[in-house]
Amino acid sequence: MGFFSLRSFVLYLTISLICILPGRAVYAEKIRKPAKAGTWYPADANRIRKDIADLTRRAKDSYVRIPSEKHLKALILPHAGYAYSGWTAAHAVFVLSGKRFSKVILLGPDHYVGFKNGAISDVDAYETPLGMVKLHPDANDLRLRADLFQANPASDRNEHSLEMVLLFLQSYIKEFELIPIVVGPTNIPKFAARLDNIIDSGTLLVISSDLSHFLAYDDAVARDEQTIAWIMNREHAEFSDTQNRACGLIPLSILKHLAQHYKWQPVLLHYSNSGDTSRNRSRVVGYTAIAFFGDQGMQEKSESNQKLNEAQGNVLLQLARQTIMQELGNDVPLVECEYVEKALLDQCYRSPSGTFVTLKINGQLRGCIGSLTASEPLSEGVRRNAINAAFQDPRFPPLTAAELETVDIEVSILTEPRPLAYVDAEDLLAKLRVNIDGVIIRKGHASATFLPQVWEQLPEPEDFLSQLCMKAGLGSKAWRESNLEVLTYQVQYFEEHN
Repeated sequence: MGFFSLRSFVLYLTISLICILPGRAVYAEKIRKPAKAGTWYPADANRIRKDIADLTRRAKDSYVRIPSEKHLKALILPHAGYAYSGWTAAHAVFVLSGKRFSKVILLGPDHYVGFKNGAISDVDAYETPLGMVKLHPDANDLRLRADLFQANPASDRNEHSLEMVLLFLQSYIKEFELIPIVVGPTNIPKFAARLDNIIDSGTLLVISSDLSHFLAYDDAVARDEQTIAWIMNREHAEFSDTQNRACGLIPLSILKHLAQHYKWQPVLLHYSNSGDTSRNRSRVVGYTAIAFFGDQGMQEKSESNQKLNEAQGNVLLQLARQTIMQELGNDVPLVECEYVEKALLDQCYRSPSGTFVTLKINGQLRGCIGSLTASEPLSEGVRRNAINAAFQDPRFPPLTAAELETVDIEVSILTEPRPLAYVDAEDLLAKLRVNIDGVIIRKGHASATFLPQVWEQLPEPEDFLSQLCMKAGLGSKAWRESNLEVLTYQVQYFEEHN
């Protein structure tokens, strides 16, 4: 069998358990219990239903114009006690009533613990007085990617930001599975890209956030109006002063990133603050409900040739690693090979696609080779580019077996590149989408590309284009010339973390 690494052993156990113990019913269910029932809202289900019904009737006195022939993609709701924010939250009835979603991704801010990135409960279901909501399998897939998502029991015990919104979702959407994520400081583009991997036409993204806290009434209204204008504007303009804008500013920024990408159209459903629902206007908290609409069937993702979930992406990562191991002459455990080869029978791996394989050691590039056009099946492209990235990148010596143990592998799946028409340099800068577009430049025999991931290192479009021109062997200002051919593409990518 050869060398059997810890990674291989864990995978072996996982596969064996799947084979021996089909279905989740074998395990005792783990339940996330409600933290605020009986305090922030009633513990009795009938009382909750009556309260939400009363709030819903009150909300229906407001009229909100919903875009015709558009479909709900995301929603912002407040999470304070129902006596204060429930009126605004109930305006979700305008967009949720009668809708069906198979998956709800619910993001809320961390109020109690203090951690980075995302906390996803290691449970099978969330419980509220209104019943159980099962977690979607994608929740576990995300949590296995420990770079951005981990379980956090301390957050589970106290956090209210998801729980308060979940009750309205249970009231207005009858059947769905949940991906609950409490969010701390994080890399916004990377976090958004990871969520994008699991968003499909049956997904609703819900952001839980209140607005300003404990300002005088008029000051709160003025500040909240600015924050709502920022939310409604799809551009990535940032506040110079982010203090006391919204407790969910990080989840809101993640939503803005995705909304800009897919050109989702925002609609303000309601705004209020606690001064409107209580007699105290000296120290109020702001609330808003905003819906985002886009095209159905993920037509806004029509640029994408592939739409893989996390588990399918992990198969490609395993394929790339196994291919490199075999090229080095290392034995790959038979159970791993059989698992990957069986998975590759899925049609999604046979569709032609451009691919890139990137190798990193301690976050530093160690090799990156790919194909820009869909000239071969996805699985074959990953195999070929894994070998090329490891052994044929002219910038690096061939990878060694010792290095492979420390390498993180990233697999990118590309859409077909499309020419980008532009008038001049300013027009080019305006049309490039930061953190979204991969860019190809061509002039004569010179050409080069940067994957969208490169925006993380070069977030300014001028720097991005200048470095890309130098990579192509051109002058750093060549992008200012209108005779430079520019093409763009998008990627879905998956990455390892040792």
